[in-house]
Amino acid sequence: MKILFVIDTYDTSNNGTSISAQRFAGELRKRGHEVKILCIGESDEERFGVQNFHMPIFQPLMDKHDFNFAKFWGEKALSVIKEAVDWADVVHCFLPFALETTAQRYALHIGKPCTGAFHIQPENMTSSVGLGKVEWVNELFYKQFRINMYNGFRHVHCPSQFMADMVRERGYKAKMHVISNGIQDEFLVAGKHYIENGKPARRPEFEGKKVIMMVGRLSQEKRQDVIINAVKYSKYQDDIQLVFAGRGPEYNKYVELGKTLKNQPMFVYLNKMELIEMLGQVDVYVHASDMESEAISCIEAFATGLVPVIANSEVSATPQFALDGRSLFLPGSPKDLARACDYWLDHPNERKYMENLYYQSAKKYSLKNSVDQFEQMLNEEIEDNQNCLKEGKKQKLNFLPFF
Repeated sequence: MKILFVIDTYDTSNNGTSISAQRFAGELRKRGHEVKILCIGESDEERFGVQNFHMPIFQPLMDKHDFNFAKFWGEKALSVIKEAVDWADVVHCFLPFALETTAQRYALHIGKPCTGAFHIQPENMTSSVGLGKVEWVNELFYKQFRINMYNGFRHVHCPSQFMADMVRERGYKAKMHVISNGIQDEFLVAGKHYIENGKPARRPEFEGKKVIMMVGRLSQEKRQDVIINAVKYSKYQDDIQLVFAGRGPEYNKYVELGKTLKNQPMFVYLNKMELIEMLGQVDVYVHASDMESEAISCIEAFATGLVPVIANSEVSATPQFALDGRSLFLPGSPKDLARACDYWLDHPNERKYMENLYYQSAKKYSLKNSVDQFEQMLNEEIEDNQNCLKEGKKQKLNFLPFF
């Protein structure tokens, strides 16, 4: 099968959607499929490249988030988009932006099978400009995404039941396929080793410390500030060492905030194997984000045998991973986070018991299982598209395509 992935920014390791696209592409290629990417960059054997669109005013913010929009207009860009869609047996669009919408419109125009994904919440975008909790703004984005793109799909990939329910409640009509973004086997292999043989010896800088970690982009909605402030309420505040893995626009702010602690937080940027090794040094993993469509980094953490403590936010899918209430805290509350972390630090035997249960629960989120389900979705779309074409029908949007 020739599968085209459409995603503006593909080459980054600081964006969950891009990472998911990279992993799915790799696994699908292992299974014998041809996968090419329509994205920003130079064209080569594995991609159709288009130019980066530099946004006036907002470009510095985009750079901090390691994300850029693709140029989708002009003869050259449209020629590349046409070539990419014409090449494919099926097109899959990861995001609801102009590059993806243009590819979708052309695919529908020529009767090509096309699926979508709902990876990004409007709240993720609006939080970057301080509007993450302004409900009417977020609802406007949900509406525009539905009208401009998602009602043109028969099948949409949602990384969690939470996200599927969120969009169904807002009138999205496509069949929602709940498929985790999936974790790579290396995390589960490490978790099995840590559970059976114990954690590795501590690094010198962690000796005698209570190590608490979060993995994620350093941005407002991820709420690393809550974790830093929570240390001040902990009975172990003099012994806690925070580790934040990720980059983002709030880096300088969090460095300054961290100076109020006895042990200043470590800010690191790690590749996969370095991350797995670091997770083996950790006592408790915290995911403080106010909003998430899934949070693959949290699954990776408990797959290696860590107990997570998760913000119980109404606009986040991550609370689904908590096996009981001891792994939840009130979102945005440093004091309640300190309570939850102190519980697990006070009860090492109970923590060890739950580490195994969390590791076991992570197995169902394996990348292999996710790609199995993803393949099924693509095949279902291809079959539905063929049936519609036989009946003289085409899937269409309620406006004319750009082409």
